[in-house]
Amino acid sequence: MRTGYELSHLAALEAESVHIFREVAATFERPVLLFSGGKDSAVMLEVARKAFWPAPLPFTLLHIDTGHNFDEVLEFRDRAAERAGARLLVARVQDDIDAGRVRERPGETRNRLQTTTLLRAIGEHRFDAVFGGARRDEEKARAKERVFSFRDEFGAWEPRAQRPEIWNLYNGRHRAGEHIRVFPLSNWTELDIWEYIDREAVQLPSLYYAHRRRVFERDGMLLADNRFLTPGADEPVFETSVRFRTVGDATCTGCVESEAADPAAVIAETAVTRLTERGATRADDRISESGMEDRKREGYF
Repeated sequence: MRTGYELSHLAALEAESVHIFREVAATFERPVLLFSGGKDSAVMLEVARKAFWPAPLPFTLLHIDTGHNFDEVLEFRDRAAERAGARLLVARVQDDIDAGRVRERPGETRNRLQTTTLLRAIGEHRFDAVFGGARRDEEKARAKERVFSFRDEFGAWEPRAQRPEIWNLYNGRHRAGEHIRVFPLSNWTELDIWEYIDREAVQLPSLYYAHRRRVFERDGMLLADNRFLTPGADEPVFETSVRFRTVGDATCTGCVESEAADPAAVIAETAVTRLTERGATRADDRISESGMEDRKREGYF
């Protein structure tokens, strides 16, 4: 007779992520969780709460604010941090622009400028481990990333210097000034994320579900008409039902036409799509074939 205990697919992913959170808490002195208010960071926060319940989270939340975020996401970010009883730090790109550390160029998004702000926040607060919500299925450069990703004293990532993670053993050794980026959701897919959101009733910003919005088309992508983005004369604005698969800087994050108004409907859509959310809705990832990897080498998320 067969006996034993078998975890479901989602339960196994959750258990792996819980193990990663606890490993970091036991190994590092000053970890921090990057929290943008997006679906991946919302799931990451939910798993982290489970990992340490009933104790409070043993680390701070950090948001790198470009200054061009959707209002709905910022409101959700603040509510979620308060609900979790967590301290929220906000590092603003605008502060680095004002201080002359970075320069904003007309017509470009602020996404690349986030690197300077992130590294400044890590240095100022002496964080030695930084949780991020990146997943391997999102993009080719992220598929190369280990769960524990070593960053040197300049915050740079070298893909050829990745450490082996045999039998899920993680190497967090680093010198002063260096740090480790940690990705607890590495092995999750977009579909896994949505199934977990459905199962655990994880709250999200309203943008993730179908709603009426004024949009225009640019480079084959639907962008929201907002105060940070001006449509061109040949880009007519129209209203339709859309949802966002990912949220970020409002100047480069696109949406998709959809009637999916709840997690079950989003799961049905996600199960048949053949484009990742970043490939379909993030204009800043279309810079070049190696655009994301180049930015990660500089210290990007």
